[in-house]
Amino acid sequence: MRKIILILILLIGILGALGFWFWNRNPYSKDIVKIEILGPAEADFSEEVEYTVKYKNNGNVRLEQASLIFEFPDNTLSGETLVKRKEVGPEEIGDIYPGDEKTYAFKGRLFGKEGDLKTANVWLSYQPKNLRAKYKSASSLTTKIKAVPLTFDFDLPSKVEANKDFDFSLNYFSMMDYPLSQITVKIEYPGGFELLDNKPHNFEKNEWDIALLNKAEGGRIEVKGRISAELGEHKIFKAQLGMWKEGEFILLKEINRGVEIVQPYLAVYQQINGQADYVASPGDLLHYEIFFRNVGEEPFTDLFLVSRLDGAGYDFSSVRTSDGQFQQGDNTILWDWHNVSRLKFLDQGEEGKVEFWVKLKNAWETQEKETVIKSTVLISKVKQELLTKVNSKLVLEQVASYEAGANPPKAGVNTIYNIFWEIKNPLNKMKNVKVKAVLPPNVKLTGSSHPGDNFAFDSQSREIVWLAGDLEGGSMGPTISFKIEIVPIMNQRGEKAVLAEQIRLMGEDDWTQRNVEQNLPSLVTPENISG
Repeated sequence: MRKIILILILLIGILGALGFWFWNRNPYSKDIVKIEILGPAEADFSEEVEYTVKYKNNGNVRLEQASLIFEFPDNTLSGETLVKRKEVGPEEIGDIYPGDEKTYAFKGRLFGKEGDLKTANVWLSYQPKNLRAKYKSASSLTTKIKAVPLTFDFDLPSKVEANKDFDFSLNYFSMMDYPLSQITVKIEYPGGFELLDNKPHNFEKNEWDIALLNKAEGGRIEVKGRISAELGEHKIFKAQLGMWKEGEFILLKEINRGVEIVQPYLAVYQQINGQADYVASPGDLLHYEIFFRNVGEEPFTDLFLVSRLDGAGYDFSSVRTSDGQFQQGDNTILWDWHNVSRLKFLDQGEEGKVEFWVKLKNAWETQEKETVIKSTVLISKVKQELLTKVNSKLVLEQVASYEAGANPPKAGVNTIYNIFWEIKNPLNKMKNVKVKAVLPPNVKLTGSSHPGDNFAFDSQSREIVWLAGDLEGGSMGPTISFKIEIVPIMNQRGEKAVLAEQIRLMGEDDWTQRNVEQNLPSLVTPENISG
């Protein structure tokens, strides 16, 4: 019995030794196939990173049907395309013999926020010779994105008054060598915020697309609004800057800025020509009335009020004020407490007023698609920008040139003139622009016009209509020409005969949403009628 026990112990020892030997020869041990990713621990934003994948068969068994999958970090670009993963198949790798070692390189540009951790992964799958099972070895590498060379920040006051208009901007600027395309800026407004205006104007009201942003280029988004909130409450404005690639939004910068709601002390508003929402037109004489009210709990004394005029449309030589001083150099009007009693002492609930007059030019050039004039009012610690929309002013150039017949025109004899019209639109976009005119009884159309598909004539009213359509701001044209025939009558001798009268130029201003109409003088013959 003792002998049998000794034999069993010996067999168990032998089997254990064999098991240990086979375990160390096991091709599935994690030490048999070694795989790793070599690459940088940190990288600049958009920097092209090279990952080196290295594997080695440390065993003594051949590995077959080997394939390698490399997974790039999120938001990696190869050229202008998002790249997710790359695979090296068995036909390229072949069999991996004992001791074989090989490397592969993978390149891509890393995009993301500053401080983002970008992880690359790799898997090597294989089948040991004479075994059916497939096994997989894996590795990963994490790279941190260093500072993103993009400026992106709010220009936002730290304190704003409840229910009062205020302006802020969002500025962006690129210092990158790599151009960014398909950029989008998003703003998330806090609760209680009412958007009044933004620039550039957009339909979404909180998203702006930037086609291309090169090095040393930037821009600004301007927002005007008001907040309804309790005093002392804090509101958070958030913004994101990112780029779109293949339907995915890659976040590059994200910022937050808080504002505190404070009690207003002085309320400021203005009227122009007796209206709070006056829409100006070129050539207008504007009567400004600036009102200031003490809405605080303490009186104000010895105040100054300044109004600065900003806009190419102002005729600064026409500024008139009875109790203020106009400074031509910086286009400001100053009122002080010596001349205005309410500036000397403004008690709780009291209101004061200053006024001035200024004329708008008949025409001016502007690069803006939407024309405004601006007056910025400064009083105590209050700064209020007051914008006034300006209608476009259409211009119709008219020329009547001799074509055939009597020249100079003669009473009782036919003369044909070629009428040329050209419309100019120096300011805002205009819609549904048209010209209407009436032909006198002794004038008729010859039936020749160019172009003719937007030109009509009513024989009963003798009214001609030219539908010019929509015109962009700053545009020259469109033009039309048509021929008319006149037979001057005897009582027109010695005078110029009317070729077209009651001429009206009309359109709808897309910016101000107002109808614009001008009555023009009659078009007459270039020379007097002879007998």
